[in-house]
Amino acid sequence: MSGQKVRAAVIQSAPMLFDKSSALDKLSIWAARAAEQGAGLVVFPEVFVPGYPRGLSMGARVGSRSAEGRLDWARYWESAINVPGAECRQIGALARQHRLHLAVGVVERDTEYSRATLYNTILYFGPDGSLLGKHRKLVPTGSERLLWGQGDGSTLTVIDTPFGRIGGLICWENYMPLARTAMYAKGIDILLTPTADARETWQSTIRHIACEGRCYVLSSNQYVTKDMYPQDLACYDDIAADEATLCNGGSAIVDPLGNYAAPPLYDEEGMLLADLDMAKVVQSRYDFDAVGHYSRPDVFQLYVNEAKQPGVTRLTGQE
Repeated sequence: MSGQKVRAAVIQSAPMLFDKSSALDKLSIWAARAAEQGAGLVVFPEVFVPGYPRGLSMGARVGSRSAEGRLDWARYWESAINVPGAECRQIGALARQHRLHLAVGVVERDTEYSRATLYNTILYFGPDGSLLGKHRKLVPTGSERLLWGQGDGSTLTVIDTPFGRIGGLICWENYMPLARTAMYAKGIDILLTPTADARETWQSTIRHIACEGRCYVLSSNQYVTKDMYPQDLACYDDIAADEATLCNGGSAIVDPLGNYAAPPLYDEEGMLLADLDMAKVVQSRYDFDAVGHYSRPDVFQLYVNEAKQPGVTRLTGQE
């Protein structure tokens, strides 16, 4: 790893909300542009397919849900994808076509149990087009909990690549100290932080994580305008009076000492590029390694349950 380099691309974009065809078309365009610029690793925002429904209430109030909100949620469910499934194969074909390691935020539809629950998920694809793994958001934030279920420890995924170990935590999962520690303990070299947070405080977060984990941090947010929302949504009035720009981005790339390798991008769609020198990861850990020489296992220990937590266990009888 110490001699490896990779050009990373972070995409700041958004599709027409609830339109996975629009999302896949944009994904194709940006993947091609990144490959043309020599990227080997490309990161897309949180739930890029089919978009983050910022500002929509889905008809929910404490103690009640509206019929209109149920219509919009069902539309969101219809625009989600199965993993694996046809859309996964389409994204994998893009990774293979352009020889990319590709990380894409999606809304994943449960295919094991009720087939109704949705998850906020990162999918990882290799340059051969294969689906290398996924991570489901452990704790959706605030009103997101009515949209997405909770992931479990079985998807604290880290992927070995020729240039280092990559993995991700989604948005405010990165405020969970123990989740970060679990990723550091897996030897993470490049931490992906797809997000929907465009505030200045998010920049403090990703720079702190880079310093704490002594890893590269690639943060990808959507740039969203109101005209990306279908006006026939049952709850469109939720955003009707909002400003034209609903999310102004803030995607960035940070090096293992907390410096910007690509500073934040605001107020436009775009792509950030940076050449990641993986030797800097090792060099940065000379004086700090959170789970190595700077840890105190005699004082602090973390237990991580990576077992899958099924909602239903089927007993078929004894042998």
